[in-house]
Amino acid sequence: MPRSVNNVASRARRKKLLKATRGNFGSRANVWTVAKNTWEKGMQYAYRDRKRKKGLYRALWIQRINAAVRPEGLNYSTFINLLKVKNIDINRKVLADLAMNHPEAFKAIVDKVK
Repeated sequence: MPRSVNNVASRARRKKLLKATRGNFGSRANVWTVAKNTWEKGMQYAYRDRKRKKGLYRALWIQRINAAVRPEGLNYSTFINLLKVKNIDINRKVLADLAMNHPEAFKAIVDKVK
């Protein structure tokens, strides 16, 4: 009996992956083995950088808070410590947003902890 091969499914799998690598340069877009390696590595980078993005945003918030408290005569670490001592529980994301978009509200918080 002849061997049965599901060519439709395997062709669809290859087409799906080649479509995902369509914007790549040269053989990375149209040679199956190269495109497959490129796609797999891209998925690894995407997974890693979804985790890394959280740390990058935290670093950005810290820089914004630090820049906003410097004119008030404080630095970031002192400000965060004073917040903890006064039991004011506001996360860095909200503090950075207040510092950027609502400076008068941020100044009120700084005055409260001084």
